[in-house]
Amino acid sequence: MTHKSKKDKNFIVMPQYPGGNAALRKFMDENIRYPDEALEKHIEGTVHVSYTVSNEGKIEDIIITKGIGYGCDEEAIRLILLLKYEPANNRGMKVRSSMRTRINFKLPFAPAPVVQYSVVTKVDKKKPAEKPAGSNSYSYTITFGNNS
Repeated sequence: MTHKSKKDKNFIVMPQYPGGNAALRKFMDENIRYPDEALEKHIEGTVHVSYTVSNEGKIEDIIITKGIGYGCDEEAIRLILLLKYEPANNRGMKVRSSMRTRINFKLPFAPAPVVQYSVVTKVDKKKPAEKPAGSNSYSYTITFGNNS
């Protein structure tokens, strides 16, 4: 019995992005442009993209399998078209490889909550208006600060 090495099991070599998956993520993070329409509507999400890489490393047949709209799908296609893979060496055979990736769209900043308040420094002490007997309404006065 002959013992085959692990290298012999991989008959078809998949194209690789130069630097691996970490370099691919870094490239996407550096080159993504958040669409204006998505910024205005505060849209976040993930676009799922499938595409084909030819044996020369060129990108072909880009399909959005799950999009979020508002210009994010088009930006994902633009970003995928920028990719350049290393050519795969498959013993002279031309092999096209299907690839899938997710592109995350996260707003660059969260809008700060708007808090409005007013400060009253002097309170006029008036007698509350008399209400008819049997009324079920109550009122409270809360005073902050000095009681002078």
